Amino acid sequence: MMNKQKIGVGIIGASPSNPYSWAVNAHIPSIKALSGDYELRAVSTSRLTTAKEAEKKFGVPGFDNHLDLINHPGVDLVVVTVKVPYHHEIISAALDAGKMVFSEWPLANGLKEAEELTKRVEASGVRTIVGLQARYSPVIRYARDLISEGYIGDVLGTTLVGSGIGWTGVTDRLNSYVYDKANGVTLLSVPVMHTLDALQYLLGDFSTLSAELVSNQTEAVIGDTNSVIPFTSPNHVSIMGTLTDGTAVSVFYRGGVSRGENMRWEINGTKGDLVLIAPTGHTQLAELKLQGGRNQENHVQDLTIPESYFGNHLPTGMPGNTARIYEQFAKDLREGTYTITDFAHALRQHKLLSAIETAAFTGIRQHLS
Repeated sequence: MMNKQKIGVGIIGASPSNPYSWAVNAHIPSIKALSGDYELRAVSTSRLTTAKEAEKKFGVPGFDNHLDLINHPGVDLVVVTVKVPYHHEIISAALDAGKMVFSEWPLANGLKEAEELTKRVEASGVRTIVGLQARYSPVIRYARDLISEGYIGDVLGTTLVGSGIGWTGVTDRLNSYVYDKANGVTLLSVPVMHTLDALQYLLGDFSTLSAELVSNQTEAVIGDTNSVIPFTSPNHVSIMGTLTDGTAVSVFYRGGVSRGENMRWEINGTKGDLVLIAPTGHTQLAELKLQGGRNQENHVQDLTIPESYFGNHLPTGMPGNTARIYEQFAKDLREGTYTITDFAHALRQHKLLSAIETAAFTGIRQHLS
């Protein structure tokens, strides 16, 4: 159990010069909002110039070597927000140092690395977090409660169509690494898996599944350098299957942006329907809208999420769901509970990811235990 002393946080990958920095845009606002539980103690980047820039901006020591941050005596929780190929090395070092770890999803570059990291945690007993934050959305949580209260009756099926925003024919230099499937950041591993985690939180785990991963673009243009790179990551993902209670599932994701809806998720039951829509298929950071209809209603209408699902002191917008993870983790430490999405949970999701890839590669329906 945790005493009232604040949790010292060190963030690896907090470069102020990167406009896409998830550390800067989500983690640091979350820590500031939860100043009663957390305190930022150190940051690190890959270069001395950006480390000093971060030090000046955030008012804490800035390092250009992640080991210096990990070994900082004030850091209790190491937050890993760098590219996935570096996760295994950095997380391993943090675990060896006995530090708690908050890793962004994906936990690792492939199932083998995820299994190894999870075994390290099991042996050490260190507390961990993985940033599968879609399930912490107030909209997702309210939808879950409505389903459990019988708003739509028995769930029969769910259909979801989404856009990945990236993984299209044109990108920029900072995001070009996602086009190489070897880097582990694909349409499947990021927006689809974040969404499937929310789907399972609402409806239950997969029992069987079939899948297709389609790659029908072979090159992408980096717009800010006018260069061409290979496009090896799939740009379309199709998954069909059943959940453990027999619910039918159909999920389709495309790269790029649709001129129509970029996410529409229907959940159909014996007494009604729920619909979630958003301007992006990245459920973990999207501004979701919930609609519902039941019984004699012949259409869905907007549903208002009760204020109690949000929390007055937490940031709105992009950092919101990440802040809720931090809030729940602090509560777990205080109360000695284990409710957070941790490495063991991440391993289960990596196994699902691997099963989807296997189904697509072999054409054989997968049965999940």
